[in-house]
Amino acid sequence: MRINAFSDVCLRVVMLLCAAPETVTFTSRVVAAEVGTPYNHVSKALLRLRELGLVEAIRGRNGGVRISALGREATVGWLLRQLNTHTDLAACDTVNGPCPLLDDCGLRGALRRAREAFYRELDDLVISEIPHGKRTGPVLVELGLVR
Repeated sequence: MRINAFSDVCLRVVMLLCAAPETVTFTSRVVAAEVGTPYNHVSKALLRLRELGLVEAIRGRNGGVRISALGREATVGWLLRQLNTHTDLAACDTVNGPCPLLDDCGLRGALRRAREAFYRELDDLVISEIPHGKRTGPVLVELGLVR
């Protein structure tokens, strides 16, 4: 299984925000630079993460985004389910209409079960527990958040 590019960006954004102290806010441009993703993609990711309640946006001079309480408790499996907009892994439509095997196909159900098994494996992985001090330390030092 593979996750799509949008889900990858969302996971990276949430992991970065979880690695920072709770009171720290980031501008979307800083987030984009730190996760190595174009600003436009990060802006869309932040909007979706805010809609899901994982990110808080603070307005004003010292504003920015930070992880919410829900964001600190969310699991990778839950987030990927929310971000996955495709109901079927297989393309069951052809240029001539629906696949003629659609009614008797066993593949769609098997792929759906495989996707759910993939998500279940990630249901116990809390996003805020992924970043560890040793790995995120250099990023936080570079951002001036720790010394």
